Amino acid sequence: MKRLIWVFSILLLLTVGPGWAGEKSNVVMVVPLEGTVGTVMETYMIDVLRKAEEEAYMVVFELDTPGGLVSSMTEITKQITQARVPVVMWVYPSGARAASAGAFLVMASHIAAMAPGTRIGAAHPVLASGGDVDETMGEKITNDLAAQMRSLAGTRGRNSRVAERMVTESLSLTAEEALEEGVIDCIASDVGSLLAAVDGRAVQLADGETVLDLSGYEILREEMPTRLKILEFISRPDIAYLLLVLGIYAIIFEVLSPGGFVMGTAGAIMVLLGAYGLRMLPLNYAGIILLIAGIVVMVVDLLVGGIGILSAFGALSLIVGSLIIYRAPGGELLRFSMTFLAGAIVVLSAFFAVAAWAVLRAMKRRIVSGQEELVGMTGKVVQDLNPEGTIFCHGEYWKAKSSDGSPIAKDEWVEVESVDGFVLIVRKSDARRN
Repeated sequence: MKRLIWVFSILLLLTVGPGWAGEKSNVVMVVPLEGTVGTVMETYMIDVLRKAEEEAYMVVFELDTPGGLVSSMTEITKQITQARVPVVMWVYPSGARAASAGAFLVMASHIAAMAPGTRIGAAHPVLASGGDVDETMGEKITNDLAAQMRSLAGTRGRNSRVAERMVTESLSLTAEEALEEGVIDCIASDVGSLLAAVDGRAVQLADGETVLDLSGYEILREEMPTRLKILEFISRPDIAYLLLVLGIYAIIFEVLSPGGFVMGTAGAIMVLLGAYGLRMLPLNYAGIILLIAGIVVMVVDLLVGGIGILSAFGALSLIVGSLIIYRAPGGELLRFSMTFLAGAIVVLSAFFAVAAWAVLRAMKRRIVSGQEELVGMTGKVVQDLNPEGTIFCHGEYWKAKSSDGSPIAKDEWVEVESVDGFVLIVRKSDARRN
């Protein structure tokens, strides 16, 4: 009996023992990673790395990014360097780029790879609005980022001098040039060739060195959840800006022309979405204040019937606010399209001017329905006004009253001056006009 127990125990150990001993999975997690390097990407990558450490042998990020926030880039590179699972950063597909902040992510990865037809670099710090930072501050930021790039590249055994030039000289390299300069480890056009190229390589993880063994691997694709895709979309600088401005305009139109709810509700939703997107960006609140003030001033000019001077100041405030809205620490690698900014200001301002003019014109238009439309019309007295009586006006009989209290005889013509409830206040008219 004891012999049977021992045999059973040995068989059990042989069956499940490797799992108890901590044998790693053969799953290679492939994760598409595109868009701005920001808070959403940071959150997503942290979640993926945590999941990969528990469920996968290696994680491959298919990277395509124009750059993004320094703060998010720094946090992501820290998570990669501390990862206990090999991280491959693969610039893919053909035509993709790892620009600006994306170049730092590639340098931080255990394996750096690119697909043919891709590019990497151009990591010189610029303001979100597209301009260079001022000389003193720019030198500090550039030196700090250059040191960070050298450190990441040196840690992974890559050419730190060439990597540094991506920051100091905005150097940009094709996949072939990057491989020749020793900035990346391999070029691969598909997942199969990528895994074949990295198989057998030694990588330094947070808990020690390991040699990659990809025999019998299983690929698991991980897609970004829809919730994060939506947040990533609205947190793009241009989209967040557009939502905020459109929302403000929509609310203003609702105030100018009350009675509905669609415009106001839509405006409130757009403002909330825009504000959320801006909250995830390095925001300058002075820019927001100038943006709102500019729109309000333009509205006031329309309401008071100004000659356009206030509107000119409002447009100037709108332009300045838009230019400085992203000028804040942490966004030195976040590129914002000046062309989009200028186009948005022109189009939105023109649309606002036309729409607001139409609304105000409708508000000032003479009323053509209800009792108020009778004001200014003429009628015929059918019962003497002494000073009250009855008149026939606009196809109906109305109770009427003389405005000055003087009597008006039957068959005389009168003109309606005002309406008091269901009584028309009239005066004698010399000519029949309707």
